[in-house]
Amino acid sequence: CDDFSAFPDADKANLPVFTMDYPRIQIPFEITLWVLLASFAKIGFHVYHKITIWVPESCLLISVGLIVGGIMHSVHEEPPAVLTSNVFFLYMLPLIVLDSGYFMPTRPFFENIGTVLWFAVVGTLWNSIGIGMSLFAICQIEAFGVQDINLQENLLFASIISAVDPVAVLNVYEDVSVNEQLYIVVFGECLFNDAVTVVLYNMFTFVAEMPVVEPVDVFLGVARFFVVGLGGMGFGLCFGFVAAFTTRFTSKVREIEPLFIFMYSYLAYLVAELFAISSIMAIVTCALTMKYYVEENVSQRSCTTIRHVVKMLGSISETLIFFFLGVVTVTTEHEWNWGYILFTLLFAFVWRGLGVLVLTQIINPFRTIPFNMKDQFGLAYGGLRGAISFALAFTLPDNIGRKELFITATIAIIIFTVFLQGISIRPLIEFINVRRTNRNLDTINVEIHCRLMEHTMAGLEDLCGQWSHFYWKDKFMKFNNRILRKILIRDNRAESSIVALYKKLELQNAMEILDSVSGDVSAAPSIISLYEEKKNSAKPKKKFLAPDLKNMHDILSKNMYKIRQRTVAFTSKHALPNDIQTKEILIRRHASVRRSLRPGSFQSSVSSSKYFSLPAGKSLDSRFTSARQSYAGKIVHLYSTLSKTV
Repeated sequence: CDDFSAFPDADKANLPVFTMDYPRIQIPFEITLWVLLASFAKIGFHVYHKITIWVPESCLLISVGLIVGGIMHSVHEEPPAVLTSNVFFLYMLPLIVLDSGYFMPTRPFFENIGTVLWFAVVGTLWNSIGIGMSLFAICQIEAFGVQDINLQENLLFASIISAVDPVAVLNVYEDVSVNEQLYIVVFGECLFNDAVTVVLYNMFTFVAEMPVVEPVDVFLGVARFFVVGLGGMGFGLCFGFVAAFTTRFTSKVREIEPLFIFMYSYLAYLVAELFAISSIMAIVTCALTMKYYVEENVSQRSCTTIRHVVKMLGSISETLIFFFLGVVTVTTEHEWNWGYILFTLLFAFVWRGLGVLVLTQIINPFRTIPFNMKDQFGLAYGGLRGAISFALAFTLPDNIGRKELFITATIAIIIFTVFLQGISIRPLIEFINVRRTNRNLDTINVEIHCRLMEHTMAGLEDLCGQWSHFYWKDKFMKFNNRILRKILIRDNRAESSIVALYKKLELQNAMEILDSVSGDVSAAPSIISLYEEKKNSAKPKKKFLAPDLKNMHDILSKNMYKIRQRTVAFTSKHALPNDIQTKEILIRRHASVRRSLRPGSFQSSVSSSKYFSLPAGKSLDSRFTSARQSYAGKIVHLYSTLSKTV
């Protein structure tokens, strides 16, 4: 009975009914849970929207992170080591920068590009060198116990905390509608300041490992600073042009158009990293180039997809960094030094304020609209530190002697600026009454005035022999229309900005009509005024079936969104399109729209009086044609006078 040779399968394991292999899926599973937790936190913030009006979203994310970190610390759980140097620089930073670069307001940015680069480059160098030298002087005091921190390490730490991230400030500025110059300078400085900060970070990290710094090393560092920045811009332009040229041939494969945008922008970033040049400058330049050219090649659906995905990825990356900042604040070991941290806060405020004051006095004589003291306060007080500073400090190399102290000081200045300045910026801006502007004036009237002033200024600069902003813009537009558009754009005939704006307003109006009929068809936010909405709500609405809605959508997409006959391109700033031809196009368009929407389900008053405030008895065609004829006459008269003078 003890002989088991008759049972050869006695030691064989049975087929398990249920198994669990957690180590195999641990990393992606935990990352997914962290993303979901941060996303649920954002949803909770916006359920009661009044919270996010007065308290910035970054403050709320850090607070939730502190709560989660406290729970993890109480159960002796370590946070996942996901924020490494490679993860941040290769996966998270590109998404944040692509989001900022792609949604940069193009026209205001190039109108203020000199001021933006002045504050981003010179201002960052001012803060880094000033804070670093001041902290090195503090380190010489024996009472603080930080004599082992040398000048190179202080400069490295100063470059980290010089990275501004005014996401909360920009949201406040947009809500209160501050003047466009202040908004775009803060926006542009934030973007290019990150590029300068990363360059300084890499350079000072290398210098910190050197035992002795020679004068030739300083000269080579300055030369490398400019080579890295200009090289990144060159790579970005090249990949942006290649992306635009590629999308010329995607008319038959619309589903892969968004893929090219993300792949070329990410490739520009990686190639810049490969050659150790500014990858942020590369992806920003690539994004600006692609937005200008690629959006004319891709379809409307692809364009919408690109914008939503870019915004989603950038928001997720910033959310995770702020959330992880709160967790790390509680769960990791810190080195606290009251003297060093308090002086860091003091010097950060002092050098930021002095930098804005000095640099503004230098740049104001060259600006058409100078910054007053209120604008300077907005620039100085808007210098919040955020995700970039924390990630750079957290990914410091281990050979830095006081790494824990640098991380603690960085977290302290981020929490202090985000909570104190981020919460108080709105009441302070409203109290001092900073200059306001209406940035939502997307009307044909405004566009005609802008075009008139641009052509006038370009002509005056040409007469005076002054090569300024409008002169170079006019030269670039000629070069762009004659050469670049023929290579990069599928339909390379230059489209008038007035016609482009008219198409944009018509698209918005069409989506409003569909939104008023059925809420599930609209793909754009409704901007119908409350008065019109209340007036139309009193009238009974006709119910439409699904086939009727689909038929209306097809009619709008085929007939309403495209101009049937292309307007003649501007051959020069002295020539205008044929007035009779333009009038005939507009008449035919609106007649077609009225025929297609004849059943009476759409309120013609909404579309006819939306953007022009037509008086009784006037139609859109007559109002638009008379206005255009008036401005056309003024432009022709002005340029005929200028040509006679020449």
